[in-house]
Amino acid sequence: MSSEVFALDLDRVEAILPRYTTEGPRYTSYPTAPVWKETYGPEQFAADLGGEDVSSEEGLSLYAHVPFCDSLCHFCACNRVITSKLELPVRYLDSIEREVAAVREAVRVPRTATQHHWGGGTPTHLTPDQVRQLYRVVTDAFPMREGAEISIEVDPRVTTQEHVAALRECGFNRISMGVQDVDTRVQEAIHRIQPPEQTRQLVEWSRRAGFESVNFDLIYGLPYQSEESFARTLDVVIAMEPDRIALYSYAHVTWVAKQQRGFERTDLPDPPTKARIMLGAIRRFLEEGYRFIGLDHFARPEDELTHALEDRTLRRNFMGYTTQAGVDLLGFGPSAISELRGSYAQSMRDLQGWGTAVSERGLATMRGHRLSQDDVERRWIIGRIMCHGELRAGEFEAAFGRPFASRYGSELEQLDPAIADGLATRADDGSLRVTPLGRLLVRNVAMVFDAYLGDQRKTGKPLFSKTV
Repeated sequence: MSSEVFALDLDRVEAILPRYTTEGPRYTSYPTAPVWKETYGPEQFAADLGGEDVSSEEGLSLYAHVPFCDSLCHFCACNRVITSKLELPVRYLDSIEREVAAVREAVRVPRTATQHHWGGGTPTHLTPDQVRQLYRVVTDAFPMREGAEISIEVDPRVTTQEHVAALRECGFNRISMGVQDVDTRVQEAIHRIQPPEQTRQLVEWSRRAGFESVNFDLIYGLPYQSEESFARTLDVVIAMEPDRIALYSYAHVTWVAKQQRGFERTDLPDPPTKARIMLGAIRRFLEEGYRFIGLDHFARPEDELTHALEDRTLRRNFMGYTTQAGVDLLGFGPSAISELRGSYAQSMRDLQGWGTAVSERGLATMRGHRLSQDDVERRWIIGRIMCHGELRAGEFEAAFGRPFASRYGSELEQLDPAIADGLATRADDGSLRVTPLGRLLVRNVAMVFDAYLGDQRKTGKPLFSKTV
């Protein structure tokens, strides 16, 4: 894969990009969240939690959403609460304890967790003692198995050595740091001043404390970025030797993140420049020995994410690419999403509304979706394309009892232009293999199999970010 990506013709890429620059899902779920309905509420979620035919041996993945931040990053479209009020985290911790207890009561059989992740917001907005408290709340209800992956997203600007010690004391073994870009002008534009020394210090503390994996998040397409400036960012980042790197495309979604309207359109790199920044970063990571996991993730050859890619257990959910495909995910906190084998459930986004709902009902489910048989099949297809870069018709037939090519003949025909452009190849039985070029545009390939996308586009409402 590495040499093939190196060989991509930049002129060829630039020539076809306009045909594939459109709004489209990132497929962190299927069906995507806009399909979910508010008719699915706490009662339905509780029934699904208790109705699953599972044993206590089946593991769980846990997620806690900590929404607090000290200041607003202008690129950010996450669910967050900008605050310095000390009482808000206190009330949050009380509410999430109630929510965890309600979920545990609804689960039919006791189950342990093999994966546990905190995101935000900024989880280390909590004090070290509050970090310990939240961890106890979740793991008392759902104990962690030996060897579980326990990870957290942090902001180097607010994460102290005391935080690092508390996290390791709890058992966290993977830490992900928001870096985005080290260029001063870019940082000023996005309202996130973070000198490299600050990040470097946190890396040193984390390594010294015994974290097994230190990961970085970067964003390309931000205001004032250029090929040259981002190359300098890569120099700084690679020198710190992260184990994983997420290279996200800046999503200009002003209907979600109103503060993005402050970015003058002339300040954002044009599509050809953005593409060259992306391709330059991919080449650089591959030269440094990272594996291209898919879409926007890179990992060292010895990393668990690379192993998951190789043994086909790679998973994609709202946290991006991760391991342990097929494991139920329980989400806690405002806006958190739970993914069961037959349904999705999302909690209320607003901190106060979520807290009130939890106080009154235990669960704060805002919307959700129960999968039809068609949903199950298409989720399987889209997951194979997004995670493995291929779809084997024989595996589909073994899983669902019918030939893939005859069932999805219309969708396969819709892929003809993409195949002609070199994004994928197709065998007689319908088996698909995404090319190195197609891996960069894999969302476009997957979108063909989305049964809801056509009607979503007819509404004229902006729902998704650009695919390029």
